Amino acid sequence: MRDFEFNLTIDELEKRTDKEYLITKKMLEPDAPEYLGLEQGDKDALKHLVKAAYILEKINMQLDCHHNLEFKAFLERQKGNKQADLTKILFDAQKGINAIDTMSQKINLAKGIKEFPGKGVYPEDLSKEEFHGILTKMINEGKINEVKKILTQRSVVERNGEELKGIDYIDKFKDDFSKMADELEKAAKTSTNSDFNEYLNLQAKALRTPDPMLDAYADKKWASLQDTPLEFTITRENYEDEMTGTIVENESLMKLLEKHGITPIPKDFLGGRVGIVNKKGTEAITEIKKYLPTLAKNMPYADEYEQNISPDKSTKQTMADVDLVAVTGDVGSYRGGITLAENLPNDDKLSLTIGGGRRNVYHRQIRFISDKEKLQKRLDEILDKEQHKYYLDEADHWFTIGHENAHSLGPKKACESLGKYRNIIEENKADMGALAFVDLLTELGMYNEEQRKQIIVTTIADNFLKSKPELSQAHRVRTVMQNNFFSQRGAYTITDGKIHVNIDKVVPIAKEMLSQIIRIQIEGDFAKAEKYVTDNFVWTDNMELIAQKLRKVNKTLNGRVESKLADELLKQI
Repeated sequence: MRDFEFNLTIDELEKRTDKEYLITKKMLEPDAPEYLGLEQGDKDALKHLVKAAYILEKINMQLDCHHNLEFKAFLERQKGNKQADLTKILFDAQKGINAIDTMSQKINLAKGIKEFPGKGVYPEDLSKEEFHGILTKMINEGKINEVKKILTQRSVVERNGEELKGIDYIDKFKDDFSKMADELEKAAKTSTNSDFNEYLNLQAKALRTPDPMLDAYADKKWASLQDTPLEFTITRENYEDEMTGTIVENESLMKLLEKHGITPIPKDFLGGRVGIVNKKGTEAITEIKKYLPTLAKNMPYADEYEQNISPDKSTKQTMADVDLVAVTGDVGSYRGGITLAENLPNDDKLSLTIGGGRRNVYHRQIRFISDKEKLQKRLDEILDKEQHKYYLDEADHWFTIGHENAHSLGPKKACESLGKYRNIIEENKADMGALAFVDLLTELGMYNEEQRKQIIVTTIADNFLKSKPELSQAHRVRTVMQNNFFSQRGAYTITDGKIHVNIDKVVPIAKEMLSQIIRIQIEGDFAKAEKYVTDNFVWTDNMELIAQKLRKVNKTLNGRVESKLADELLKQI
């Protein structure tokens, strides 16, 4: 059993775990009417789904950092030690040793344990240069299948003498995935919805055998679910892997890979979502579905590519508004923020090649505003008083709906050739897609004129950050890029320290930026993507001015989720 040295002092830990600096998002409680209203079979199924989600969290901790489980055990042995107990609060919140806070500062809970570009999916001592060199040597020696296993999104890479080897996740974590499969099968025996049960059994099968096609069948079924009482998702997204994306910067290596038909896809990190589908919220969200073919038709350069939403075919996209019981692993880690919604499977997933669609799931408990007084103080500090009437927190949810659906618009390819800029540009696309179509959706009747103004003003006001982000923070980098782009073209002005949104300029400017993004995605040119991001990722004096005001009214540094119903359900197994 290994001992570690604490990296944060007692004073720093007390500050970061104080309620003024640590925000708490509360999942459903044991007495929640959403839970109490379920049929008994679904209540019983939830126990097993929650257990499966927490097994998945254990797996993802190992993908995130080689030392997470050892450090967790160390903290548990030290229970009663104040420094250990406070560190455990942050560890549980960010679900790992290393993270980043809301000020874009790196948080390291254990001294000497650095965060590496390859996280826990590559050897800690593997440099970018050595990585590229080993791949080149292996390809030249004809070890093509071995290289394919290294560069798939579902493998852990280990040293194999002077070479590397890729081990499928299912083989690497066989026992835990098998336990997960057991729980899903138990849930399928009591859950009241036959479609949902079919999905659970397909997903359980995929957790027992290292076959990507089994995941594809499960994903395809999951993405077709629309009227189910419960939600269970294994999220697989590759924002955390900064090592695989470096390959596109090596032209000679890329040519070798292309010659052998190998695409370097960043590694997936895994999250678990368990929830109860909110019927009223889902009905409101699905209103946009009938407009998606029209939006697809109006995307920039729409005749140059295939997209997930087709103007002339039925829309393969389901949507659900979900009351959350538990969010675990990648989807539940609070690192600078926590996700409001997800559109999955992503474009690199096999299910989209076998006729599968996509599914948008929205997180009700995460989007709820708990402190209206703090919100008003923020508006008083940064937004023109005359435009307060157009700020509405619900409008942020409407924008999020547009954002998630925009992920399904544009080129139907994963754009791996854009390397470390791929995710930044994709998130940028989703934001601009949401804004670019506000006027069209108003014309079509989705929004009224008042709602149009609320979406535009709320989005621009919320686009300002408390600090300049790191380039690795795709969601935040694109926010700065948009802010700079809008400022240069007059979408807003800042007078006497207050933002004034020039409402009628916003949508045309969003369309302009969206066109630039789509052109980059179509061409897939790394150098052009790099220039686009570099030109727009500029932290201006006005951004810093507003950031200082935001820091004055919002001292939050970290966040966590509280899952009392999930905790109670785990005790019942």
